[in-house]
Amino acid sequence: MPGSNGEHLLQERFGTTHRALSFYNKQMLDHLNEVMKSFIADQEMMFIATADAHGECDCSFRAGPPGFVHVLDEKTLIYPEYRGNGVMASLGNILENPHIGIIFIDFFRHAIGLHINGKAEIIENDELTKLDHLPEQIMEELNQEGFRKPERWVMVEVEEAYIHCSKHIPLLKKLDKDIEWGTDDVARKGGDFFKAKNCPRPWIEEPAISSKAETN
Repeated sequence: MPGSNGEHLLQERFGTTHRALSFYNKQMLDHLNEVMKSFIADQEMMFIATADAHGECDCSFRAGPPGFVHVLDEKTLIYPEYRGNGVMASLGNILENPHIGIIFIDFFRHAIGLHINGKAEIIENDELTKLDHLPEQIMEELNQEGFRKPERWVMVEVEEAYIHCSKHIPLLKKLDKDIEWGTDDVARKGGDFFKAKNCPRPWIEEPAISSKAETN
């Protein structure tokens, strides 16, 4: 049976077991079918959810050219990790806990979403080149120069794949935007948009003030 013990318990408590079973049996797969593969090949962004060994969660955004997420077969997909801020929160979680949740949302054509849950592992570029039958597009990305070249990859073993309904997904209009891949330019990255730079942080100790400084 798909799903967690918690969701099954709540289905019984709130009387939704019949509806949930209908969804499991009609919309949830343990692999990617051909329509899902084609949908992924068109996507330019996704949201990923990971958690560390203690279950503390992180949700992040990934984007790239159309088809930046590659489907290797019905149970396996792989996506590139480009240069970022160096924190590596998602990769750090995967290192401790391989479970990953992914959602693709098409805001521009069909207003529909695709959930994928599974197990992830980090693959370095030199490891990837040793795999057989890699898509030509992956080889082209490995040969990129500068910040457009992926630093490493995440391979996901698909365990669940299912629809996110269209009902509340807005239909948006896509506008052109110049993207400087891997840039460290503060303005291009959004600057201090949320005014966080000078806020206090519990992990940074304030410098002690000497008695001499206090008297000056």
